Amino acid sequence: MDTTNRKGMEKLYLKRLFILLFLFPASLWAQDALSETPVRSTDTEAINEIVTGLNTVWMLLAAILVFFMQPGFALVEAGFIRTKNTANVLMKNLIDFMFGSILFWFIGFGLMFGVGGFVGTPHFFNLDIMDKVIDNGLPIEGFLIFQTVFCATAATIVSGAMAERTKFSMYLVYTIFISVLIYPVSGHWTWGGGWLMNGEENSFMTNIFGTTFHDFAGSTVVHSVGGWIALVGAAVLGPRIGKYGKDGRSKAIPGHSLTLACLGVFILWFGWFGFNPGSQLAAATGTDQTVISHVFLTTNLAACAGGFFALTASWIKYGKPSLSLTLNGVLAGLVGVTAGCDLVSPFGAVMIGAICGIVMIFSVDFIDHILKIDDPVGASSVHGVCGCLGTILTGLFATEEGLLYGGGYNFLLAQLFGTTVVGCWAAGMGYLIFKGLDKIHGLRVPNRIEEEGLDIYEHGESAYN
Repeated sequence: MDTTNRKGMEKLYLKRLFILLFLFPASLWAQDALSETPVRSTDTEAINEIVTGLNTVWMLLAAILVFFMQPGFALVEAGFIRTKNTANVLMKNLIDFMFGSILFWFIGFGLMFGVGGFVGTPHFFNLDIMDKVIDNGLPIEGFLIFQTVFCATAATIVSGAMAERTKFSMYLVYTIFISVLIYPVSGHWTWGGGWLMNGEENSFMTNIFGTTFHDFAGSTVVHSVGGWIALVGAAVLGPRIGKYGKDGRSKAIPGHSLTLACLGVFILWFGWFGFNPGSQLAAATGTDQTVISHVFLTTNLAACAGGFFALTASWIKYGKPSLSLTLNGVLAGLVGVTAGCDLVSPFGAVMIGAICGIVMIFSVDFIDHILKIDDPVGASSVHGVCGCLGTILTGLFATEEGLLYGGGYNFLLAQLFGTTVVGCWAAGMGYLIFKGLDKIHGLRVPNRIEEEGLDIYEHGESAYN
């Protein structure tokens, strides 16, 4: 019986081996045939839909992170001012996004991304027109909300520098001008197809510099615009009561909660991982994933370097490692690297963060003691000065066109020119708007309201009861 079973098993194994030897070449032939078969259009469409879906989800996720920067700004500003004005500054940060979103949807989006040289053509609510103009493969509604959160960031920077003495009604008015005029126009020059980013043959930038202005995520477009408007607004408004003595010396007016300020900086740091990497607007391909990862790394390194070197500089300058200046140092590093986070190496990001963190310390001192401009949160230095500085430093540290990497002076000069033009536009328009509002209605609250606090008089309630 055993012999019979063994012979049967051998025959079965031989049959199976024969089948395998016959089917293996057939399977290889089938694979070759499939590989030679052209992909059907329906398959291409399905792949494109997946790619568009991934890119859309990434863009909206980044928009969520940038939106979350709004409470970050609110907490930083609230922490750096006095208790009696907390509800007022929180209200301003809230109204920035609500009012700014409606205004940017209504007209600002078209002015920034519409067809035109100096400024885009207004669209007045009609997104179908913008969908035909903007061809980036993404839903126009998603792209609008992504750009809206950036616009809100530029507007909210101003509230901190002008805190504790500005009429709430006047704040509403100049928020309109920022959302529908100042930011969209300079944004059109740089991100909306305008003359600073036009690289066509015989364009202005190509003829003069041989290259275009580069601001990947908004060191100049967003942050310096908000920073220069904030500086001019604080200058026109004048210092808080008691800020400068009769001898002209500056007196410290401490904020009521460094705890809130520190939490706000951590939230902003977190949100910046949407602000910078999200500006790639795509995540489906290997190239996109590499760029996003690189930007994540350079953004974080610059923040760490900015905070560390600000801490060190404040320790040397004032004898103590200042928490408030360290917090602003982190923000200075983030603002500085935002322009070139896609072009600089990790070492370049650390250098940009370190330089911005140190310069911020001396900028705060210069604006406060020399210019006599009262900026309670240091927004002018962090966003205005470091936004411009970081954009210019991109011309030094960019690994391809940067001066320190053998790229010559052209890219550096283009960066310097673009930063200067946008800065002059923001500061000049800010001055005209603030001066006009001050003459017409007055920007500042009466002395009694300022001394007793804006919360009760302006809003009828207090943040702390």
